[in-house]
Amino acid sequence: MTENQLPSLSKCPTQIEGLDMILKGGLPSGRTSVIIGGPGSGKSLFGLEFLYRAALDGEPGIFITFEEHAADLRINTRTLGWDLAPLEQNGKLFLFEARIDPKAIVTGEFGIQSFLAILNHKIKAMGAKFVVIDAIDVLMRLINDERREQNELLALHQWLSEHKMTALLTVKAPRDSNHARHFEFLDYMADCVIHLDNRMLGQLSTRRLRVIKYRGSGFGSNEYPFVIEPPGITLLPISEIGLSHQALGKRISTGLAELDKLIGGGFRRASSVLITGSTGSGKTTLCSAFTHAACANGEKVLCLNFEESEAALVSAMLSSGTDLNPAIADGKLRLLTAMPEAMGAEQHLVRALNAIKQMQPSCVVLESASACKRMGTEQAAFEYMMRMINTCKEMGIIILITNQTISLSNLDEISGIGISSLIDSVIKMQMVEDVGAMQRKLLVVKSRGSVHSHRHHNFQISDQGITILKEDV
Repeated sequence: MTENQLPSLSKCPTQIEGLDMILKGGLPSGRTSVIIGGPGSGKSLFGLEFLYRAALDGEPGIFITFEEHAADLRINTRTLGWDLAPLEQNGKLFLFEARIDPKAIVTGEFGIQSFLAILNHKIKAMGAKFVVIDAIDVLMRLINDERREQNELLALHQWLSEHKMTALLTVKAPRDSNHARHFEFLDYMADCVIHLDNRMLGQLSTRRLRVIKYRGSGFGSNEYPFVIEPPGITLLPISEIGLSHQALGKRISTGLAELDKLIGGGFRRASSVLITGSTGSGKTTLCSAFTHAACANGEKVLCLNFEESEAALVSAMLSSGTDLNPAIADGKLRLLTAMPEAMGAEQHLVRALNAIKQMQPSCVVLESASACKRMGTEQAAFEYMMRMINTCKEMGIIILITNQTISLSNLDEISGIGISSLIDSVIKMQMVEDVGAMQRKLLVVKSRGSVHSHRHHNFQISDQGITILKEDV
């Protein structure tokens, strides 16, 4: 047989955002996978979302819980916008509540054969091919002998394999050596093993996923951040992103006719623009002028602001003659504001990406790169900016990013966050003391693919906005 004729592993898409990219297509069909994680890491939710998405597509599945009430699961998942009841009524989802009474006394030797008989009956009745067994370690507590415990787990694995079930087992992460020894057998037994954890980074909670093994398949082997928010779990496999950026497109005005001349006619679509300078140099005013002009020409603009509230920004820009209220009222402009410390970088990213999906803007303004460092760690901020820039470039969106600098003498890393090489255009704004007065100066540091000015230009900010003076130095 040639390489192209060799049989490939059949996979079942999970439809969990980002997970199938990491798993190179999904979970192994007709085989057993294991999710291991600590409290709050999302083990149960991963399994339930897998079944929920399949049920929405008409594929029936069974969720077996040994810890939670089925009624609690229905209530909890409503916070994500899921309504399980109709799927249960239509026979596409069954919540099998198999909780064990803590007061129960086990007499004789416990085995799982009776449990499998009940499960088999329900599988046949529903025609189910998917099953999730949540907290299998709780069931195994009924067995006090380690060898018998492994035998029962092996029997379960063989039964699921013989019935060609695509199964997902969840188990608590080990906290001590004895617990680890008991359940490390699952790592060897399963065809796919996924580890989850919930850790603190920079005083912010962050969840991570790592695929430990996947028999017969390649997979993303890094750690991947994920968030749990409506409409479900979202993984952010930043290291899996390919370079599929659109070519730089047609130009649109910067909002300032004189600046358009300095950079070759305006900002190009699918380009990333960095506007950098010290506080008070006019970065926000320049972005607002661009936003106002773009909205007036029928463009949609999404503004992500980590430094000012919507009301404060709109009010402040009135002093420079820029009224953003009409654009907001018309739905051409949306401001999404939040303190950087309010949530982790992953949640900020999902929030922004969801807003982009809903609004479909042609321009994004992000203020500022320097504030992003307060989202947790500098690496988290870098990954946030990388993903934002990549997403905008892939969708043909212009993204303007501001960055507050202390010293502009070093232009090697002008973004302050390690993204300079991804930036297509850089505009430096600065305040210079000259003969007892502050002078504002503007320099186009680079404009990829464009002929542009290489000189400093004086400019002023008045109630008429930004005016670039004809005299330059």
